[in-house]
Amino acid sequence: MASPFVRPYVRPRSPEDYPTGPCFTAGHLVETNAAWRSERPVLSVERCTGCLRCYLACPDGAVLRAGAAVRIDYDFCKGCGICAHECSARAILMIPEENKHVR
Repeated sequence: MASPFVRPYVRPRSPEDYPTGPCFTAGHLVETNAAWRSERPVLSVERCTGCLRCYLACPDGAVLRAGAAVRIDYDFCKGCGICAHECSARAILMIPEENKHVR
């Protein structure tokens, strides 16, 4: 599965330009994380077993597969913590967003 990507929103110019259904097909976002996230997941690659439970559970598609490992796309991560909750190896730790220097 491919990662979501940002697609700019084009404001309709007339009522006829408004869509009758969803604005975009699935997998497209109109902006990256708008800096409202209060916590972010930090992955310990040493503890990660590669079970991919975090990848399967992420509602935003922000956990990406990189071979047998995973990585987190912070542009799309909302900080919900589902990945950390689902990680049986406790390889994902939620930290306050202001501590961005911690890896």
